[in-house]
Amino acid sequence: MGIRENVRRIINELPHGVRLLAATKGRSVDEILQAIDAGVDLIGENYVQEAITKYSEIGNRVEWHFIGHLQRNKVKKAVEIFNMIETVDSFKIAMEIDKRAKIIGKIMFILIEVNSGREKQKAGVMPEDVLKLAEDIYPLEHVRLMGVMTMGPVVSTPEEIRPYFKLTREIFDELRYIYGDEQIKYLSMGMTDTWKIAVEEGANIVRIGTGIFGPRK
Repeated sequence: MGIRENVRRIINELPHGVRLLAATKGRSVDEILQAIDAGVDLIGENYVQEAITKYSEIGNRVEWHFIGHLQRNKVKKAVEIFNMIETVDSFKIAMEIDKRAKIIGKIMFILIEVNSGREKQKAGVMPEDVLKLAEDIYPLEHVRLMGVMTMGPVVSTPEEIRPYFKLTREIFDELRYIYGDEQIKYLSMGMTDTWKIAVEEGANIVRIGTGIFGPRK
């Protein structure tokens, strides 16, 4: 199956209200445009520099989410092109986003990245620290916390990821209880092999790369 067919199949399988994010790290502009033509309206990039190059050709015809680990020295550029940063994992990075967004008069939508597997080598906030970080972020004037995302650990079978998605959903629900569902709207989790489990556990953004574009060359 080609890119267009893959996109249409996935969109048809997604329940109402769940958004498909095409994870486009390492993919060409031509591949991304094929996905857009088939109905993708949300692009996720892992590297700011790579995103800038693609953005210069594709522009605002789609929504752009940052889904990689954001370094402080890349925040200025990230704030300029992305609609949402899904991977905020410290107050320091949130303050830098707030500062840069203020300069250009923008409200930057963000998600807190939850390290649901409590893996020391991975980015993200430990589950027990998410509410405190949210409390710190909430007063920032140019940052708007909109929910949470998780990667989850690498697993042998998709079903093994379920407890980590369930935990992240519980955190999402706590945040909605505190800040209201008008603000806390997005639960981003699930990739090519695990998105169906993620949807069952409440995800409303799924991040799919290989399932759209095929294996990376």
